[in-house]
Amino acid sequence: MKKISAFHVRKGDMIKIISGKEKGKIGEIIKILRQSGQVIVKDTNVKKKHLKPKKEGEVGRISQFEAPIHASNVMLYNAEKKIASRITIKTDSNGAKIRVLKKLT
Repeated sequence: MKKISAFHVRKGDMIKIISGKEKGKIGEIIKILRQSGQVIVKDTNVKKKHLKPKKEGEVGRISQFEAPIHASNVMLYNAEKKIASRITIKTDSNGAKIRVLKKLT
């Protein structure tokens, strides 16, 4: 799989899922997987895994975890304006680069 070096989203960003079975859900990115080009979003795409007991006397259990979603299926979201949009990079007066939603410009 091809490695994606630059992402349009970062850890802690609010995003909206734009395709797949979780389409339309809004959440926060808790982890970015750069090798596979995927992100993990809090409380979305939750999967269950049934675990057998490993030792004598231990009880089996069901583990829940958030599965990764490909980065191309998420879009940056502005909670105040309730808009999901692509981003553009602009420079402020100090020369620092900032991300701005295209729909707000």
